[in-house]
Amino acid sequence: MHRTVFAILAALTLFMHACGGESASNESRPDASTTTTAGIDFQSVAGVLLTRLDLQPDERVLLVGLPGRFDPLMPLLREGVAAAGAVDLGVWAVGAGAPGDWSTDFTRALIGQESDALVGLLSDVDAALMLPGANTGHAVYAAMQQVLREDRGRTIHFHWLGAYNLDGTLRDIDEMVDAFYVRVLADTDYEALAAAQVAFEHAMRGATVRVTTSAGTDISFEIGDRPVTKQDGDASAARAGMGRNLIDREVELPAGAIRVAPIEGSVAGTVVFPPSVWGEERTENLTLRFERGVMVSLEAARGAEAALAEIEAAGDAGKAFREFALGFNPLLAIPTSGERWIPYYGYGAGVVRLSLGDNTELGGAVGGGYVRWNFFVDATVTVDGETWVEGGRLVR
Repeated sequence: MHRTVFAILAALTLFMHACGGESASNESRPDASTTTTAGIDFQSVAGVLLTRLDLQPDERVLLVGLPGRFDPLMPLLREGVAAAGAVDLGVWAVGAGAPGDWSTDFTRALIGQESDALVGLLSDVDAALMLPGANTGHAVYAAMQQVLREDRGRTIHFHWLGAYNLDGTLRDIDEMVDAFYVRVLADTDYEALAAAQVAFEHAMRGATVRVTTSAGTDISFEIGDRPVTKQDGDASAARAGMGRNLIDREVELPAGAIRVAPIEGSVAGTVVFPPSVWGEERTENLTLRFERGVMVSLEAARGAEAALAEIEAAGDAGKAFREFALGFNPLLAIPTSGERWIPYYGYGAGVVRLSLGDNTELGGAVGGGYVRWNFFVDATVTVDGETWVEGGRLVR
């Protein structure tokens, strides 16, 4: 692929959210729960979700979703919950038009409750499935996140979004994407994925991680004893019990990325963004330089004032390096033939994400609420000089 194309792809930006893993809402695109179901094998999807959840007898399980095209998934999941001997708490609808049988005494008790009361009512929910159409802007979803912050319960984040065109724009979730995601869910080698992520975590401990790109990014950091969240698809209670932060208890499916907040004082170097939008203005050659995890300079061939205004409006969080993430799932990699696009939030093998802002959900020390994460698909990643990713391709 020509370098000019990589320049377009190198960092796909404009994702801001206050909290919640990969649950940022995408207001500019059709919701994934409102289009055709032709490409979705609901039986297969339900089987994967239930297998990864590994329910135990008497666990209390809540589904949260938007009425629409994923309605056929709900009875399959609820049947699986019952078959496991767990307690079906029903389906909390985040929009109108829910089938009557979604409602239960438990969900009716949630109606009209304030956030603190919701947290109390949800505190004994062992597992929740956050299904397409649900996001952190919905009260029950946000309250369940607070439960997770208190080291209770676990959730599966199953949003069916996060697909991008090669020009950096969000793409519709069409039948091709549906079928692609179903195959990824069913065919991922979850044991191999977990092993690869564990190996990378072990390599990072006590080492210096360096990320470079052809556009000029060159930044390094250490992770110390910070938690490394491994999104390997394990949503069991046993795994959640070992969690050290919020996102350890939020399991993404499709699976694939590791996420870590580096030791803030260890972050040093430069991040160069491709053409992107900051403060509603397009930037070119936007370059941020960091010392001890804090931005110390900003320059751009175009749009510098808009970028600086967005960052300064966010306070200290806007100038802070937040997170390093790396995709490991080979089935979510950018296709090498046919139509080329970026699947599921960059969880594919070799995709890097460098973020700014609040990293408390990752176990970091930066608060403030502001978050902006950015994709880099032509990055090279080395750990103490050993190459793990070269030009966007995972080589180990």
